[in-house]
Amino acid sequence: MIAKLVLDKKREGRALGSAEIREFVEGFTRGEIPDYQMSALAMAICCRGMNARETADLTEAMKNSGRCLDWDFPTADKHSTGGVGDKLSLVIQPLAAACGVAVPSLTGRGLGITGGTADKLESIPGYNAALSLDDFRRVVREAGVSMTVATEEIAPADKKLYALRDVTGTVASIPLIVGSILSKKLAEGAHTLVFDVKYGCGAFMKTPEEARELAEALVQDARAAGRKSAALLTNMDAPLGYAVGNANEVAEAIVLLKGPPPNLEPIAALCVEFAARMVALERDLLLDDARELCRAHLADGSAYAKFAAMVAAQGGDLEAFERRLAEPVAKFCIQAPRSGHVAGIDAEKVARVALKLGAGREKAGDRIDPRAGVTLAVRRGDRVATGAPLATLETSAGPEGLESAAAELLKAFAFSPDPVPEQPLVLAALD
Repeated sequence: MIAKLVLDKKREGRALGSAEIREFVEGFTRGEIPDYQMSALAMAICCRGMNARETADLTEAMKNSGRCLDWDFPTADKHSTGGVGDKLSLVIQPLAAACGVAVPSLTGRGLGITGGTADKLESIPGYNAALSLDDFRRVVREAGVSMTVATEEIAPADKKLYALRDVTGTVASIPLIVGSILSKKLAEGAHTLVFDVKYGCGAFMKTPEEARELAEALVQDARAAGRKSAALLTNMDAPLGYAVGNANEVAEAIVLLKGPPPNLEPIAALCVEFAARMVALERDLLLDDARELCRAHLADGSAYAKFAAMVAAQGGDLEAFERRLAEPVAKFCIQAPRSGHVAGIDAEKVARVALKLGAGREKAGDRIDPRAGVTLAVRRGDRVATGAPLATLETSAGPEGLESAAAELLKAFAFSPDPVPEQPLVLAALD
């Protein structure tokens, strides 16, 4: 009876009560409410929306569908809506940990054009990105940071619902997105949550307006749940950094953690902005003071030490990773067809080429080639001469198809005879 009442109300555009949402989610999780009725509710939410209170209730109900962790020391986490070349979590999480804020981070695997943090970390031989919750607790306490996929015990309602959303055209609903993200983040128990909401051709949200709507909803819902929260709206028209793939992104993150060279300073500065908000909110510091603390720990090697401690605690071997990077792979370099300035590098087109090479999954269960990917030689605004290297494609699968993939990759580059103005990575902050 509860299912029909809920469906009728939401179809008519009326707000659902807290008890109605809780009972519906509980019934769905137990298998008492069938998939077709949950699919109908997801579509009704997608069409009719939810107010802030309903969204908070949905998030809380999905969080409470499984185990919830808590911590008796300062904790924070950062969540990204996904991007191309987005290895920021590999830097931000250990950097925050180096500043005295532990980071229990339940992360995900990649599907489609955006890479998953777990996949990147699993390019390190031995790294276990599927810890039990007990081992997750242990690594957070020992190393100060852990990145692992959520177990079946965390927000099982979200996993069941997401499978339905994926096949019913309801993925793009803001309340459902917020509920999905936050149910897992709240369950992991971090006291502070900072969100990286991306916009642009390589992001889920294509416009700044869409990104702002999602960011505001995430921050509002997190605060309603008693968490300190902030968000940054960041540009994803071009890949972040130079590396797109798995092993090559980890390698670039390690370079950042060991002291960024000048060409990676913009990415390092972005990492500092996120880590500083985690630290400032959780330790009650001024943001400028937190920035200085983060810069100091990025420069002195302590952030890298936290990363190395996490990798070791989760079974990873960084020396074996270095040997993996030295192994031969098939490569193909593309060159500038004309001289001028790089006016743009289309993130989505780069990601689709990396996917074709084996760096990602078109469907769940696809095998990933850790060494597959694209390494850019230039950034937006760089001046290039005819024949100058633009990017290198890499794959362990052999040279077949590399030339055609290279032709596709070349389409990602736009050129201008005139200098190109700098494009800021951060559009706005919701503090």
